Amino acid sequence: MALLFSCCGSYATMFFLLLLSSFVNQAFLSSIIEPIPVTFNNFSPDSCNNGTLLCMGTVTAGNGYLSLTPEPDAGNSTSPPSLPLNKVGRVLFHLPVLAWPATFTTTFTVRISTIPNTTGSGDGMAFIMAQDNKPSPPHSNGSYLGIMDKSTQGGVVRQLAVELDTYMNEFIDPDGNHLGIDTTSMANPVAAKSLNSSGIDLKSGRNITVKIDYDGAKQMLHVYIAYAGQPLVSVLNQSIIMSETVTNSVYVGFTASTGTLPESHQLLSWVFASIPTEVVESQQSKEDIRRAIMIIVVSIMGLIILGRATYPFIQRTVKNKKEKIKKKADIEKRARSAANVPKMFTYKQLQKATHNFSKENLLGKGGFGSVYKGTLSNPTTIVAVKKISATSHQGEREYFAEICTIGRLRHKNLVQLQGRCHEGEHLLLVYEYMENGSLDRFIGKEFIDWKIRYKILTGLASALLYLHEECDNPVVHRDVKPNNVMLDSDFNAHLGDFGLARLLQNDACATTMLAGTPGYLAPEVGFSGKATPESDVYSFGMVVLEVVCGRRSKGIFEENSLVDYVWSLYGRNALLECVDQLLERKFDEENVKRTLIVGLACLHPDCMLRPKIRKVVQIFLNPNEPLIDLPETRPNAVYVSVSSTSASFTDFGSRSSNTADEIKPEGTV
Repeated sequence: MALLFSCCGSYATMFFLLLLSSFVNQAFLSSIIEPIPVTFNNFSPDSCNNGTLLCMGTVTAGNGYLSLTPEPDAGNSTSPPSLPLNKVGRVLFHLPVLAWPATFTTTFTVRISTIPNTTGSGDGMAFIMAQDNKPSPPHSNGSYLGIMDKSTQGGVVRQLAVELDTYMNEFIDPDGNHLGIDTTSMANPVAAKSLNSSGIDLKSGRNITVKIDYDGAKQMLHVYIAYAGQPLVSVLNQSIIMSETVTNSVYVGFTASTGTLPESHQLLSWVFASIPTEVVESQQSKEDIRRAIMIIVVSIMGLIILGRATYPFIQRTVKNKKEKIKKKADIEKRARSAANVPKMFTYKQLQKATHNFSKENLLGKGGFGSVYKGTLSNPTTIVAVKKISATSHQGEREYFAEICTIGRLRHKNLVQLQGRCHEGEHLLLVYEYMENGSLDRFIGKEFIDWKIRYKILTGLASALLYLHEECDNPVVHRDVKPNNVMLDSDFNAHLGDFGLARLLQNDACATTMLAGTPGYLAPEVGFSGKATPESDVYSFGMVVLEVVCGRRSKGIFEENSLVDYVWSLYGRNALLECVDQLLERKFDEENVKRTLIVGLACLHPDCMLRPKIRKVVQIFLNPNEPLIDLPETRPNAVYVSVSSTSASFTDFGSRSSNTADEIKPEGTV
């Protein structure tokens, strides 16, 4: 009898756990709410009129920036210029965003400048999380920075602001160059930190990038700052209980003000994303508990009889459900950590767009899955849908790498990731469709004239310049080759396939296992395993030679390699002999020679002697830009740095060396 009750209790418990697992799974998945990304890479004169931004007070939109306070009038011969004194401006995103329970991040670039021929300036600007979308209080000029005034201090409104204060108010501020966190009072900020020790001068007139992160789980606010293009430095960390500080949803944006002294406050770019904290509801109502108990009691008799037969099945089911929940939660968490979260599509939407992934819509197959042409409705848009194989672990890594790199990048010469889908075992990525396919289909196969070839190379160089120097966190692509250069209907180049990409953080290299495509890998990478911007430049140089010569390379160490052939012609002052015969000499000879010299310079075995990609772009855009000096013969030595310094990098997963075998079909990425 004891054994019978033991068996009964054991299986009843197991049945209850199965029910509870199902309930938690459903509650957990329903708690994930799609965030609202805010992305402004720059601004235009129409930014205040298209409904996306609420521009209030003195805010005006210019070409590439928003002026929160007015610029001084030019004046004329009879009257001096009018100074913008006692002015207040506020700009907010038009939709409310979730403040708690949530984790959020925002990055923005500002330019604060003094007014020429004046003896002082003030007062500053701030990032604000406001409880409503109303303008700044009427008397919030000067030291109030447009955040509050006397009538709204003391908790009358619930808001949070991170101020960039350029004027020292005696007994209140540490100096006239500090950051602060304000909630209910300007006289008693939550925190304040001088920037003098960091080397940042807020009113220097230089572009300054600020990043603010809030960890909803740890309830910590982190503030980072740097001059644009330089590594961000942590300057302020403060514990903030957001639920006690602001309303559940807020309007985010910026405020600025002047007092008795003038100052210019410009916003150049802004990105914001709020991700809901994943909460598992573990409480059931009394009625639900009562119903669950009744189900368990009624099921006990059946469990006693079927226990031995059903126990392995129940155990396996519970284990599988837990693994699926954990896997899906991990994928969603990592995917949503990207700065700009791509749009989420349902599997049904993409299935319909590709006619159930029909053979007629198949564009090609690669190492991690297949790519299909799809047509989305409302509005009608043609896209390329990459369906990653459910059995490919490497494909899962590529899914994360694409989202976490290209998902946050915006440049006219990069393939744009338009969305993603993760349902069950289905992993899909949605890209813009490229009508002319990849560049490799035209090298030695289909004819394109010299002007188009030059435009393609210039666009590819511009994409690498953005990745290496101009985006917030520099990126090494690691697999630059014709297969990964896509061409739109006007033959504009778009660099894609970021499955191997790495984000650089501290050093200028990413130490990793050997990855890339033979023939395009810089020689030092094979020895050191370090991918750098210089190794991307090397790969670019190989693409230059292939495009100009109209033939594919066999690699630098192969007999009769393309690099040796072109370099030998350079030494004999006969470069034009290697140019693609399909061009029939219909090109600017000087322009072609300069392009080939750039390609050879990029292929120098010594990475320190290769040109920076910025120099390459300058040569392509300016026919008078001085060229790089080259030896008449290609050096044979491979130069490898022996520095022990290794970079800190974000790892999105590496792909094996069979990347070279992956098919890059027409119209895909």
